[in-house]
Amino acid sequence: MESESNTATTFTTVVIPMETEVHRVALPPHRSTFLKLKTRLKETFFPDDPLRHFKNQPSITKLTLGAQYIFPVLEWGPRYNLKLLKSDVVSGLTIASLAIPQGISYAKLANLPPIVGLYSSFVPPLIYAVLGSSRDVAVGPVSIASLIMGSMLRQQVSPVTDPILFLQLAFSSTFFAGLFQASLGFLRLGFIIDFLSKATLIGFMGGAAIIVSLQQLKSLLGIKHFTKKMGIVPVLTAVFRTTDEWSWQTILMGLCFLVLLLFTRHISIKKPKLFWVSAGAPLASVILSTLLVFAFKAQNHGISVIGKLHEGLNPLSWNMLHFHGSYLGLVIKTGLLTAIISLTEGIAVGRTFAALKNYQVDGNKEMIAIGLMNIVGSSTSCFVTTGSFSRSAVNHNAGCKTAVSNIVMAITVMVTLLLLMPLFQYTPNVILGAIIVTAVVGLIDIPAACQIWRIDKFDFLVMLSAFFGVLFISVQNGLAIAVKLSAL
Repeated sequence: MESESNTATTFTTVVIPMETEVHRVALPPHRSTFLKLKTRLKETFFPDDPLRHFKNQPSITKLTLGAQYIFPVLEWGPRYNLKLLKSDVVSGLTIASLAIPQGISYAKLANLPPIVGLYSSFVPPLIYAVLGSSRDVAVGPVSIASLIMGSMLRQQVSPVTDPILFLQLAFSSTFFAGLFQASLGFLRLGFIIDFLSKATLIGFMGGAAIIVSLQQLKSLLGIKHFTKKMGIVPVLTAVFRTTDEWSWQTILMGLCFLVLLLFTRHISIKKPKLFWVSAGAPLASVILSTLLVFAFKAQNHGISVIGKLHEGLNPLSWNMLHFHGSYLGLVIKTGLLTAIISLTEGIAVGRTFAALKNYQVDGNKEMIAIGLMNIVGSSTSCFVTTGSFSRSAVNHNAGCKTAVSNIVMAITVMVTLLLLMPLFQYTPNVILGAIIVTAVVGLIDIPAACQIWRIDKFDFLVMLSAFFGVLFISVQNGLAIAVKLSAL
């Protein structure tokens, strides 16, 4: 036993020779510089291959798919029925009651004739109904884009002393805004919008909402001579330097209707089923205030009115577009900024309601649709338009099914333009100011600001830079500062 235990165990390593096989690998085929560039561009701009649906399809099918891709209405149109029409008619009439007073108000905010706001609620919705991919978006002028356009153009041209030139520059800016938006869609460059982070937008929208509200003190107090500047300091200085122009009749009417509009908004927030209360309140306020002014001849007692509006549909304005001259840089810069802001709002609105109804919205199609409707709009006396959150929320709550609700709204506006214009002659400017204040107050999102503070302190700093930059410097410079900080 001892001898066995003391025996050493030996291990022998056996090396098996392996033959190495050499395989010849063929060189990749030669590709020209043009082909390499084409492949790289395709990988950059079309990573999801938008033409994949066309592969291995018959010619007639490719033609049909191509038409449906360009005109989404051809996709859902053949399945449209009377039941859907009933829902869309109700939704269209509901948003028309909001679009008419808002269109007039936002045109005034952009320092444009009130009738231009109604023009902009007629043609663009028809274009979007054919090209847009969202079922819920309601198209028309919006407050922030109107403010930016009016303030930037007014820096060099006065809408009072030179209204025709100012109108020409507004249409030209709308054209360049549409051209930029459509180009982003065609080239699939929507990622540029992502430079506007959520923090930047919250700060920018909040500051702009306060500036817009302060600007309405001119109408709410009955002031005749007001500052052209947009900062909070010059605006408040102008308000308290002109106390002798304050009209107690205007203040009383403005306060009463402002409280009424804010109350109806509060009701609709607390009870969403009563959305129609806040949706119909602006038009009801316009009608009631107009009747009061007409009955008591209030225009002779310190309350300013809109005045006579021209009847008829949109006149062509392609001959008013400026593509040369000393103001070309101004209209391009204005168009670029309003394009980014309106496009950001329009796509955000579409995606929000698409998520609620569980369907997809093609961002590139939306950019093309919004861009083309602004290009066409600039030639039909319209200023910049996009998807409006307030109107789209009303459209959604009213039970819209398709984009036909935009067509119904446009037809209602058309009837108004043709038949009802004389009724707005005695509409007081103070009610338009109250409508604007009520519309923009919802842009101040305090809970979201608190959430950003808890999550990311640097984003909170970016938000504050946008907010205070808009308040104390200017709308466009405040946004530029915030974008530069967020890009760090």
